[in-house]
Amino acid sequence: MKRVVPVRSKKELTQFIDFPHNLYQNDANYVPEIFIGQRDLLTPGKHPFFEHSTLQLFLAYQGNTITGRIAAIHNRNHNAFTGATDGFFGFFDCIDDQETADLLLKTASDWVKKQGLTRLIGPTNPTTNDVCGVLIDGFDRPPIAMMPYNASYYEKLLLNTGLRKKTDLLAYELDVATANERSLRLLDTLQNRLKRSGITIRKVNLKDFKNEVPRIREVYNRAWDKNLGFVPMTDAEFDYLAKDLKLILNPDFCLVAEKEDKIVGFIIGIPDINQILIKNKRGRLFPLGLIRLLTQRSRITRIRVLTLGVLEGYRKMGIEACLYASVIKNTYGTRITGGECSWMLEDNYLMNHAIEQINGVLYKRYRLYEKDL
Repeated sequence: MKRVVPVRSKKELTQFIDFPHNLYQNDANYVPEIFIGQRDLLTPGKHPFFEHSTLQLFLAYQGNTITGRIAAIHNRNHNAFTGATDGFFGFFDCIDDQETADLLLKTASDWVKKQGLTRLIGPTNPTTNDVCGVLIDGFDRPPIAMMPYNASYYEKLLLNTGLRKKTDLLAYELDVATANERSLRLLDTLQNRLKRSGITIRKVNLKDFKNEVPRIREVYNRAWDKNLGFVPMTDAEFDYLAKDLKLILNPDFCLVAEKEDKIVGFIIGIPDINQILIKNKRGRLFPLGLIRLLTQRSRITRIRVLTLGVLEGYRKMGIEACLYASVIKNTYGTRITGGECSWMLEDNYLMNHAIEQINGVLYKRYRLYEKDL
């Protein structure tokens, strides 16, 4: 008999986190999330998400065997910012069984409806500032750091539950060897032009990270305030993310554009630690996973441009091109051979065109879904 039950205990939380490891144990492209990171993300009091919002985790069973998981999410910050009455689902994983998927989505829908919400959107894990979307194209390679992965049948399961496409999120691959040389040849010209406007490009100062973070956070929250689904991160959420990222950041790939000591744009590139984590199929860092992470970082060959933002009023000045070109230039002489720019909204034509101009190639596509309740 198939059933869906709420996660209540620490044991069930562990089972919730571990389910994808079991589901994809024979999939060579699967990369596990780090267990302690997922545990803290899903535990009230451990992660700042719970300072403003709530979620409920559920596990699906057939007999005594776990066959799926889902989170029902009430993101109060999202609704306060947008004026909507949206509920979300996330952390969706499921065997290839429509009845199980139907039960999971119905359970999540019922939970958010009881919160007084009128629409279901997802997957978000747990917000659009975190891992989100369902992979629908590009299954031939593992995901890059902080991007999702799933089996190809997920799209069919979700559409059959009554969900419809909301929007697609795009991932572009960039090969350093084939990056448009024109952008690099123009780098000095662009930098000189920006300097005449009082704008300079520099590396993020990790030794002064405490003071850098709030200045970057301000740009982050202002640069995307009109993007679909975007909700500003709270100070605590941004600081939490920044603390995690600092462990892996390389300042060569984390740059800011500054005018009169005011940051007006930035780009954050992170090493693709998935190249290491893919060898650790259960997501545990201790003891061998941590040793790998510490000793093999120098072998990483890809980076992910996680985010790029420029304040309104400073766009179309060449800052975006200068930031991209500077990161590409800084890979020279290193092991980095390329990477990924992700994710980009499918209708963000300006930024997508900018990536294509430096020979970025669209190679993965992710989807957010929605339905009225």
